[in-house]
This record gives sequence, C-alpha cells and structure tokens, in this order.
Amino acid sequence: VLEPTAEHPITINPTGTRVVVRVNGEVVADTYEALQLQESTYPAVQYIPFKDVVQDRLTRTDTSTYCPYKGQAGYYSVTTAADTVEDVIWTYEQPYPAVAAIAGHVAFYPDKADISVETA
Repeated sequence: VLEPTAEHPITINPTGTRVVVRVNGEVVADTYEALQLQESTYPAVQYIPFKDVVQDRLTRTDTSTYCPYKGQAGYYSVTTAADTVEDVIWTYEQPYPAVAAIAGHVAFYPDKADISVETA
C-alpha cells in the first residue's frame, strides 16, 4: 500500500457541475455528484456515483487490476443498442483509506466513452 506524497499527490474534490457519460452515443451516466480525482501528473478522472449509472446496461467482467495507491479495481462492460463496450468502467469497491471517498463510485475510460463535464 502506497500513500500519496508530495512527489505523488492525489486529491479528490467534488466536480461541482453536471457530468454526463455517453457510450456509443447513449447516455449511461448523468450526475451532479461526481468527484474529480487528480493523481500526480495524470489527467483528472471523474468518479461518478454508481447509483447515477444506468444499471441495466452493465455487466460485471472478470477483469481486475491493482493500483498501489487505490487498491484492487473491478470492471464492467456497457451494452448499448449499437454494441457492447468491454471493460469501459472501473471501480474500487474497497479503496485504500487515502482515497476512501471514491468508494461507491465508478470511472469511465475516456477512449471508450464520451465524458462531458459542464463548465461552471
């Protein structure tokens, strides 16, 4: 388990505006309660409450990855009228204490989904 440091900071803050996610052009998530996670020099990631994702479009997959800062991630595919996009969502169901705020939230890969963050 690695803790965020000055050399590898992680901050989590409310996004503060509406976030809409589309997969194959279909809205699969819509929320005003997203959290923005900024990790080191990586692009910011929107973590969306699981309750604000269209549940009947999701299929849990066997994919799993590990982050020493956040923990074990599970994945979901999203099925739309057009196609199924594999492993488009990841989630840390039991994140490490330093990032506990993202529990109950999911994130979408920006190369597999259109993530729209409204300007304030």
